[in-house]
Amino acid sequence: MNAYIIRKPIITERSLSLAQMENKYVFEVSRLANKDQIKVAVEEFFGVEVKAVNTIRSNRSTKKTGRKRQTVVVPATKKAVVELKKGHKIDMFDFNPNEEK
Repeated sequence: MNAYIIRKPIITERSLSLAQMENKYVFEVSRLANKDQIKVAVEEFFGVEVKAVNTIRSNRSTKKTGRKRQTVVVPATKKAVVELKKGHKIDMFDFNPNEEK
């Protein structure tokens, strides 16, 4: 069941700065998952130790967009901010634009 808990990583400027500065990583997760299940899933999938998990729920909403002001439904989501213990990191979020390869 752990394979279905983590849906995708959220890669934004803010999430990358959280990863670099505070060792926190942001994922979109299943709305039915609790903090303990998210912690176990991250530890198993990435092979790291988790210090803390915070979750954010957003409800379904609608917004008007485009020239004809069409209504678009924004689905309900759940995000998890996972803080890792010192010395652990996830390579997927390791981004340094100044580094040459």
